[in-house]
Amino acid sequence: MDFSLTDEHRLIIESVRSFVETELYPYEEEVEKTNQIRPDLHEQIKNKAKEYGFYAANMPEELGGGGLDTVSLTLMEKELGKANFGLQYTVARPSNILQACRGDQIENYLLPTIRGDKVDCLAMTEPNAGSDVRSMQCRAERDGDHYVINGTKHFISHADVADYVILFAATGVEETPRGPKKKITTFLVDVGTPGFTVDDGYNSVSHRGYHNSILNFDNCRVHESQILGEEHKGFDVANDWLGATRLSVAAMCLGRAERALEIAADWAASRKQFGQSIGKFQGVSFKLADMAMELKAAELLTLYAAWRNDQGQMTDSDAAMAKLKSTEMLAMVSDEAIQILGGMGLMDELPLERIWRDHRVERIWDGTSEIQRHIISRSLLRPLEG
Repeated sequence: MDFSLTDEHRLIIESVRSFVETELYPYEEEVEKTNQIRPDLHEQIKNKAKEYGFYAANMPEELGGGGLDTVSLTLMEKELGKANFGLQYTVARPSNILQACRGDQIENYLLPTIRGDKVDCLAMTEPNAGSDVRSMQCRAERDGDHYVINGTKHFISHADVADYVILFAATGVEETPRGPKKKITTFLVDVGTPGFTVDDGYNSVSHRGYHNSILNFDNCRVHESQILGEEHKGFDVANDWLGATRLSVAAMCLGRAERALEIAADWAASRKQFGQSIGKFQGVSFKLADMAMELKAAELLTLYAAWRNDQGQMTDSDAAMAKLKSTEMLAMVSDEAIQILGGMGLMDELPLERIWRDHRVERIWDGTSEIQRHIISRSLLRPLEG
């Protein structure tokens, strides 16, 4: 089995790393302290990303995107993940779900989003429907050739800067051997549509500059032409997205962990106590060894899943393993890095405290660690009818 990177892969790593260090790192302190990304800064980074060819790198080249395969995209997102999350998000990777656009939706949503003229966001989570998506209460009821939407979504990332929402809503009920289940349909809903409001979300300690919002729908009417995919087939659309986004989370966690490990190793080599560098003490050196080993294991799982996706063979379990291992690895690495630096690790002069704060949500969104373990165990037991 060949684990080597191609020359193209190395070029992607080097160019994205340079971009992150030049275009993103200088603004981290500002964003961390203000919890905002200035509109002019957002445009500046977006335009630079377009210039470098990084914008919409996950979308097909024939549609104007970067056309990167999954392994290349994973390597790119690993480097982007080293920066403040809000800043790296300005280098947009539109939701893969949008490739389900048909007819006028292509010109109205897909292509403008790839060009950077519009921003999408995805609305699935509700106050009473997190991991159990089918329990969502937001509903869309047919009224002639329109649907009337009522309900609330929360924890909706970057809805405050989005032009439209990819909304999942219940549109019926089906009987299954395990009892009734809600049918889910996906809609494209423009911000500003009557009956649809975007409100400020909760004050999160994680991912400053990248906000969550609460979406309220009160008799919001949308035409049936706004359905993305097919009626009642929202989960078919969602499943295409979830695997990709879990790999994205895994990749960005790898980048943050690598940055934390580099800071910890540099500190261990230069910090002197009791007449020698602290890296010479087994209590510190063994931490570094374990951090490096866990990082490498997570990286291999993630790249393996990405490679499998490029072969058309990635399973839900592959993506779940990558996401689970990388997010839990980042928790360990960021915590141990702070332990090595001691009190200095918690000061905001260094990015460690930010990496430590930001890591916690990674084990929750896009499927909790418990959900990932359920997916993995289910893949083992179903063939055995267990």
